[in-house]
Order: sequence, then C-alpha cells, then structure tokens
Amino acid sequence: MAKNIGKKDFLKEPIEHIEIARHNVVPLVEAMGKMAFQARNLARACEIYDRMLADKGCSVILCLAGSLLSAGLKRVVYDLVANNMADAIVSTGANIVDQDFFEALGYKHYRGTPFVNDKELRSVRVDRIYDTFIDEDELGECDNTIAKIAESLEPKPYSSREFIEEMGKFLAKRPKAKDSVVRVCCEKGVPIFVPAFSDCSAGMGLLHHQWHSPDRHVSIDSAKDFLELARLKIEAEETGLIMIGGGVPKNFAQDIVVATEMLGLESPMHKYAVQITVADERDGGLSGSTLREACSWGKVDVVHEQMVYAEATLAFPLLAGYAYHKGSWKGRAERRFNAFLNEKELAQARK
Repeated sequence: MAKNIGKKDFLKEPIEHIEIARHNVVPLVEAMGKMAFQARNLARACEIYDRMLADKGCSVILCLAGSLLSAGLKRVVYDLVANNMADAIVSTGANIVDQDFFEALGYKHYRGTPFVNDKELRSVRVDRIYDTFIDEDELGECDNTIAKIAESLEPKPYSSREFIEEMGKFLAKRPKAKDSVVRVCCEKGVPIFVPAFSDCSAGMGLLHHQWHSPDRHVSIDSAKDFLELARLKIEAEETGLIMIGGGVPKNFAQDIVVATEMLGLESPMHKYAVQITVADERDGGLSGSTLREACSWGKVDVVHEQMVYAEATLAFPLLAGYAYHKGSWKGRAERRFNAFLNEKELAQARK
C-alpha cells in the first residue's frame, strides 16, 4: 500500500539566507576581473557599485525582480539597507509580500526539487517556486494579514510605498521580524515601491478587503507611486541603479528621469547603473534591453554602466559582498526618503 504523503513530507529543510558579512569575496572578485566573459563584467559591476557608494552625492535605488528573497537572498537585501547601501527599493510584490513579509510573520520557504509530482503538491496545498516549496495555507494567512492592515487604515487611496510603510509598522511590534526587509526599511526611512502591487499576496488581501468593504475601503494608486518616485529623483538629483532582474521594477526606476523631463524639471540621467539578468536583448523585451539602449531614451548615462548576464543567486551575493567588504559605505549618510515623501504628502493634503 502506498504511503500517505502529507505536507510535512515536503516542508522539511528551510532555505537559509546567505550573509555577505561572513564571506569576504573581494579577492575572488578581483581575480575574476582578470578573466573574461561574465566574470570580468561582474567584476566591473562590483567596482561601479563601490563607486556609487563612495560618491556621497549619489542615492542608490535597488530594483528587485524574480523570486529572490525566497531563494536565500533576503539577508543580502537586509544588509544593504541596514548599512546604508541602498536608499530606495523598487520591487515586484512577490519579493516584498509573499517572501519577506511572509517570513516576517514566522513562516519559511523550504528546499524542494523541480523533479516532483505537482499534482501531489496540489493535493497537500504546497506551492512550488522551481526548487523551493511554500505552504499555501500559510500564504493564505499572509493574505489575511494584509487585509487586516488595510481594514485598520483610513479608507482612501495609498501609494504602494505608503501601504508598505504601514506593513513595516505592523512588523515593528513583532520580535520575530528582526531580519525583515520591510521592517528595516520602515525603521531607516527607506521607501519601497511596488508598481504592480496587486500582483502578489497583497492583491489577494486587498481583494478580500474591498469585497467585504465595497463602499469604504483602501485602494492603491499606482500613479501616486510614479509621482513619489519622481519627487525622490528630483530631491536626490544624482542617482545610481542596482537592478537584479528586469521587468516592471527596472522600467519604473529608469522612467523617472523621463517623468521629471515631462514635468518641465531638469533631472540628470541615472549616473550609474548595473543590471544582473539572464534575459536576452534580441527579442526586444525590457528585461534584457541593455543600459546603453536606455541611454537613447534619456534614462541612463553610459559612463558607469554594466550589464551582467548571470543568475541572481550566483552574482548578487558577489556584487553585494564586494561592496560591503570594500567599505565605501562606512560613514555614508542616511537619506530617509520616507520622511521627505510623507512631508510632501502632508503639505499636499493641507492645500
């Protein structure tokens, strides 16, 4: 007789998040710089990121696409924020809600395998992200928590940044959430923008909230996200992009230069830009389009830019670890753009 398989048979070994402080990769990256192909490209990207951090007038915008935090990169992003190595984040909703906020609630992602019967996973309510497993019932609790946060707020439109700041305040009361990206960003005033906020667990939670509160409810204003990020760009002036993956976060962060031009304001192109991606440029898709192509749109300068064609779990720890151990971030001032944007919102409300 076949053994009855349950959820616990799949959810055994939690994903462990790599910590860049424990691994000095500077000698390795410098050696890779004397090689060819993507090794040399990655080494140059590392040097550009270190230069961004040494440039005291430059604000760093970190863009995150793909399933990064569930894959063991949560602590990398946390350490960049905690050490003033990233001043704003533009991300997919999955990274922020389904992965970081989810784990901050006390849940885990688990080591799995792509060589599995997915119907069997469905029968025990286990979801799969390539070789990573997640408990769908726990994900449902994450959805419900988002709904409860929405129900606690004044019914009106919010930018994704404003709503995520409320998520951070919620986590501030939970001692288990100490290594959460959402929480540390809230504490350090680092804004998180999720332009496609409904395309994740947040969307499920807000769907529940609006369904049960059809007349008075919270909504997400994506145009307000654009307005706030444009204001951030104007305030920061010089900016650098670190883009892990592509998609909406990449385009949203690049477009703010064009947005400020449309408003009749002068704002320089992003001074520095690094992208790690596995996408190809030949199909015309945005995720693989080169940073030099972005220059033709007036988005990115081409003096300090580097494409790295590599998978994020391999390249991102090296990029972040190199910059961390080089130490140019030490003494770098906090930008606290959340406070600036909240003040702008308050001033607008008073008019």
